[in-house]
Amino acid sequence: MIVFDLRCAGAGHVFEAWFGSSADYEDQRARGLLSCPVCGDSQVTKAVMAPAVAPKSNSRPASPPTRSLAAPVPMGTEPDMAKMRALMETLAQAQSKALENSTWVGRDFADQARAMHYGEQDHQRIHGDVAPEEARSLIEEGVPVAPLPFPVVPPKARN
Repeated sequence: MIVFDLRCAGAGHVFEAWFGSSADYEDQRARGLLSCPVCGDSQVTKAVMAPAVAPKSNSRPASPPTRSLAAPVPMGTEPDMAKMRALMETLAQAQSKALENSTWVGRDFADQARAMHYGEQDHQRIHGDVAPEEARSLIEEGVPVAPLPFPVVPPKARN
């Protein structure tokens, strides 16, 4: 497999695509099978990409390489990292404030949330662990729950 950064001619969107080989890319391009996932433009060419050069075995990069997992960002609109850090810090502070008067219930979260929802237990603020399937089940039952944006370290696991 080979990965290419591709660019549409219309708006200049850059996106990533995987092919079995360079010949597969050329064949699909020649047959008009490639199109921009953002705007649908079928005039697609290879974009300039940085080569993937492995570091020497006795050296480590100063920081790990990063790769966006989000939708392609049009050229010239890269996110401002200082703004991103500020946003993440604001989210972390909001979560911390929301958990100030909340009780950690660990794996008992689903049972306690249901008990409060159905009037079997007094309402209180709780947070804990729940499997994704169980979270979906709570939501489907109408139990008011929400995921936290950041992981929470259980009180007993703190140093």
